Amino acid sequence: MLRISVRLAFVTASFIALPAFAAMADDSQITRGKYLVTLGGCNDCHTPGYFFGNPDMSRFLGGSDVGFEIPGQGVFAGPNITPDKKTGIGSWTPEQIVKAIQVGERPDGRILAPIMPWHAFATLTADDAMAIAAFLQSLNPVSNQIPGPFKPGEKVSTFMFRIVPPGETAAAAAK
Repeated sequence: MLRISVRLAFVTASFIALPAFAAMADDSQITRGKYLVTLGGCNDCHTPGYFFGNPDMSRFLGGSDVGFEIPGQGVFAGPNITPDKKTGIGSWTPEQIVKAIQVGERPDGRILAPIMPWHAFATLTADDAMAIAAFLQSLNPVSNQIPGPFKPGEKVSTFMFRIVPPGETAAAAAK
């Protein structure tokens, strides 16, 4: 209960303070955000080609071309997190970006896929979370619509990694 109260207090404080903070984003804040995004490995799941050993840096953070299958939940590809308004997070406010990173909730209320390590990012300081938001908003927009998410049993239109429960083999895993 305390954990939920602390998160709600953080989100509320962020909604009050972030608009002024975002307007004051400076080079050092964006540099810090870039550092944190790099250290956090965001590129891994959000840049096309990464999982094929050839990341397309012209579409840096523009969304993955590989999804992760999570048993019983479906297939999820890392979305476009550039400021493209149609296919990315360009219509999201800094507060909404921070909430997604730290609480695991999108502006539309959908909870992020469990593959997104928001639980780990929940421990970021408010300044670091805002630095990440400032960096993401500073990127060049990439127009790249990511397929999915796909519900269990739904036909998948992208490459995917299958997560197999312990004791099963890939050949025996449900298709």
